[in-house]
Formats: sequence, C-alpha cells, structure tokens
Amino acid sequence: MDNEYSDALESLLRDHCTPAVARAVEAGDAASGEVLWAVLRESGFADCLLPDAGLSLCDAGPMLVAMGRYAVPLPLGQTMFARAVLVAADVAVPDGPIALATVEGVEGGARAHVADGATAAWYLVQDGDRAALLSRDAVAMARTGAHADLGVTIGVESLPASFALPRGTLRSIGAAVHTALIAGAMARTFDLTLQYANDRAQFGRPIGKFQAVQHQIALQAEHVAATRMAAQLACQGEGWQPDAMRAAIGKCQASEAASTVAALAHAVHGAIGVTEEYDLQLFTRRLHAWRMAEGSERYWGRWIGGMALDGEAEVVEEIRRWSGESVAASDDPLGR
Repeated sequence: MDNEYSDALESLLRDHCTPAVARAVEAGDAASGEVLWAVLRESGFADCLLPDAGLSLCDAGPMLVAMGRYAVPLPLGQTMFARAVLVAADVAVPDGPIALATVEGVEGGARAHVADGATAAWYLVQDGDRAALLSRDAVAMARTGAHADLGVTIGVESLPASFALPRGTLRSIGAAVHTALIAGAMARTFDLTLQYANDRAQFGRPIGKFQAVQHQIALQAEHVAATRMAAQLACQGEGWQPDAMRAAIGKCQASEAASTVAALAHAVHGAIGVTEEYDLQLFTRRLHAWRMAEGSERYWGRWIGGMALDGEAEVVEEIRRWSGESVAASDDPLGR
C-alpha cells in the first residue's frame, strides 16, 4: 500500500520523525513538536487534500499508513482532512495541527475523547449536523493518565460560529484515518517482532525456529495482512471523503486486530518489549490508543449490525454490496 506520495512522506519521516523525536514529543517537549510540525507544514503534506492539490482518499491512504509506521506524534492525518472540511465550508484554515472530535449534545457541556489531541493546536468538533473549529484555549483539555498517551479528553460548552456538516462526517473520517494508522503501526510492530525472533537465540538457535514462536508470528502476519486490506477498503473513493460503511468495516477489523497483534508482539519479545529504550512500545501503545479512537470494534460492530438489520436486503448480499460487488438475483445459489 504505497505510492509516490507516501514514498516522499516516508523519506521525510525517516529523517525528521525518529523514535527519539517521538519520545521527546510524548515527554512534553513542545520545541521538538514545533520543529517537526514546521517540517511537515512546509512540505505541503498537511494541505494534500485541498482542491488545488488534486489528490483523493486513495492517494492519502498510503500516506496515513506511513504515518503509523513512523509513530508520528502529531495529528497530521486528522489535519489533512480537517483542512479539507474547513475549505469546503469556506472557513479560514489555521496554521497549526487540527484534531477531530465528535460530541453528543453540547448544551450544558459535553466531553469527547480526542486521539493525539495533546499535540493539537485546534479541534474541529462536530455535534449532530453542526461543526465548529475551536482553539486549544477554548476547550477544557485533560490528559487520559495513561503512560505517554497523546490522547486527551476535551470539554465543550458550545459551538460558536458553527457550520453545517452532515451527521457522522467527522467520525467516519476519523475511522478511516485510524484504520490506516493502525495498519502502519501494526506493520512496524510485525517487522520488529520478526527481526527479534531471528536475532534472539536460546538453546543454541534463534527463537524464531521454535514452532510455538512460529505459530505466534504466523497469527500476527495474518492480522497484519487483514488490516492492510481493511485500510485499503476504508480509503477507497474518488473524492477525499470516506464512505461511512467502508470506514466502519475497516475500523472494526483494525481495532479487533490491534490488541491481538500487540499481545503477540510482546509475547515473542518478552520483557524487553516493554522497556522505554526499545522501540516496540512506541507502536504497541499506539495500537491500543488508536483502537479506541472514534470507537472500538464493539462500537463499529454494533453500528454495522444496526445498518444491516435496518436494510431490506439479505445480510450477506448487503455486505457484498458494501464491498463494491454487484449482486444479481440470478447469482444467488439459494435462489433468494
């Protein structure tokens, strides 16, 4: 899942978004985050979904995967889509990184979980069919308390200067973004696990030669491949906006696989996998954080199930249609 744009972004991240930079930003080093954001802003990637750029969701998907592969500690992917939403709504676009949030009923106050919101300067918040851009100072932000977690919760009292936005737009965008981010982080987690299994020797041979370890690695590989396909499904489309159902299916698969892949990686690595100095925990922590972003597999499973039950077609036929496959009645071997 690569293209010329993701290759260019990966080259940039390889030089400027090293594990050391990610650790510094997580530790609260604002200067490191500002330097990284300046590089990303000047490269133009934050604006790649604006009309002048001419790129589509399919073009952006591999870039999102690359961001996950390098554990980017800034909401760059969210900013790409937020800027596209703001331009479409004829709202002025700010310079800083923007995170996406969905709340339910801000009258009287509401809180929302925002993935990677700790390093955002702005929040694009949606409530029902209205949305507004809020500055960092306009929300009551609180950290989650999890170790080095960049996710936050924000309190929203009102949406001043709001604009119309179809209900569920930001949640679907967030689902597609985090499906691709999970795919990237998962691929990097697998690479680290495979390398460690080949390098770490026990009883005179690499632990990757033992059948029990091979089984764990094989299971991990299955989930990595499935999640890569989920990211491709979630990021299909000619325009820049994700299809709600495809994003839901992709996020459901990615979230379900995230915990399993993280657990298998740590099982193979043993104690070294959780140490601060080793890079594995940079990616497995993000797998857990992004699993919950915009809803876990339970949320999206129930959402998909509700849509299937509300539809008039048979469930299998409906799923085939969601996947882009044309189904004729004569093709049904059961004659339905």
